[in-house]
Amino acid sequence: MSAHEMNGKQFRKWRKGRKLSQKKAAELLGLKPRMIQYYEKGEREGKSVPIPKSVRLACFALDEGVLDYDGETIRRRKTAVVG
Repeated sequence: MSAHEMNGKQFRKWRKGRKLSQKKAAELLGLKPRMIQYYEKGEREGKSVPIPKSVRLACFALDEGVLDYDGETIRRRKTAVVG
């Protein structure tokens, strides 16, 4: 893991800091709730589960109020995700 990668502990802290359930975080990130669990645990069946750059960037986008982007239009939240 490089210095710029998010680990499971940091991911969980990000989610809890925004008062998101695992289910809601999965919904906002476009993931299944089980993947949120794997990312937070850092492993699946004894194998490391790194958090992809796309998920890390999606976390940042949510913090910036971005819900979706089609390449042209940014869809923003009316209120911030940060709790």
